[in-house]
Amino acid sequence: MVDTVELNKLLDEYDSARIKTWLNICSRCGLCAEGCFYFLSHNRDPKLSPAYKVKKTLGEMYRKRVKADDRFFKECYEILWFQCTLCKRCSLYCPFGIDIASMMSIARNICMSQGVSPERLIEFTENSRKSGNHMGLPSEELIEVCEWMVEETEDEYRGVTIPIDKQGAKYMYTINPREVVFYPQNIGNAAVIFSIAEENWTIPSFGWDCTNLPMFAGDRAMAAKSVDNVYKKAQELDAEKILITECGHAYRSLAFEGPYMTGQSDGKPPVDVIHYVQLIDEYLKEGRLKIDPEKIIKEPITYQDPCNVSRNGGLWEEARNIINYLAEDFRDMTPNRDHNHCCGGGGGIMPMGPDFKPGRMKAGRIKAEQIRETGAKIVIAPCHNCFDQIQDLGEKYELDIKVFSFKELLLETMIIPEKFKPDGKANEKD
Repeated sequence: MVDTVELNKLLDEYDSARIKTWLNICSRCGLCAEGCFYFLSHNRDPKLSPAYKVKKTLGEMYRKRVKADDRFFKECYEILWFQCTLCKRCSLYCPFGIDIASMMSIARNICMSQGVSPERLIEFTENSRKSGNHMGLPSEELIEVCEWMVEETEDEYRGVTIPIDKQGAKYMYTINPREVVFYPQNIGNAAVIFSIAEENWTIPSFGWDCTNLPMFAGDRAMAAKSVDNVYKKAQELDAEKILITECGHAYRSLAFEGPYMTGQSDGKPPVDVIHYVQLIDEYLKEGRLKIDPEKIIKEPITYQDPCNVSRNGGLWEEARNIINYLAEDFRDMTPNRDHNHCCGGGGGIMPMGPDFKPGRMKAGRIKAEQIRETGAKIVIAPCHNCFDQIQDLGEKYELDIKVFSFKELLLETMIIPEKFKPDGKANEKD
């Protein structure tokens, strides 16, 4: 049953001059549709125009109010979570500056108040509520994985450590829970890179989950709590900065939306937030990491601009600076940078599970075409959702590509100083 009291409470709460203007000023010019990869990948179906989608969801919520019923919210569910990844590309092309993605987020929040949200996202939200991370992992499991990764590095590198809850570190490194469960080597790779750069860093035993699936589920209160967990832990450890792993929406959540969710008066995080792409760019420029000229990548390579790292994070040039060190045959997708298309795995759809893969693959056709046109054999994707989605697209559309994170390619190409080589290898001649 629809909770009309809660529905009207939220509608009144969001009923600002800005929302009213956005809902009424649209001229139906179609520019947002041309910017939407869902619209383009589904043969330009007019029902997939962003303007139409927001009108049929948030617009109808305001028009119907108490007349909204279960059937209406089921229709909203399909549109809000399976026809939009909140990538904000449509907003980039709106001549009136209408932020359609923000209105779709508001509509998700209202649906969530009626118990309407994808089951897996609700499950992950509850995990975040109970444990502080969306996979419900105890701190002991994180620490065990970190200890295991240190042991795994010992044959190749000397002196690698993963400090836990170190006070006064320059960087409090936050990660995606999927790294602990599915990609522990990412944590080990990061530890090697930090060690060689002689960085002062730590991983917190709590507040280490930088992702924010409650934000995508539509649970704004829990989304704020997820951000606050990270902010408060960084302050408790007296860390100089919060460092985010190669993840897109985590950066958007902590650096840009988090301050407003948590009521920061200046609209800024209480501790500076930087993305891994920024740090690696700095390391290479400063010479703290050096690339072996003989190991520079010869195969054609392209780069996936994650929506929340590039378009919504502004870090497209930093990524290309890194690639200039790593590769000699870089081929940009068209379009690229802040204009690049979403891969189709964002907005919470990737964690929803295999049942939703066919929809992801159809929506990702535009991205697959972009990659194919470059002729690249390697795709760099500094975001977990992009990484997994592009791997799936590679199989579906027979792209003959390999997908890598920056961490992986750095370990393949950088010079290992003698003092970091194990005793046996330190004396070996190249």
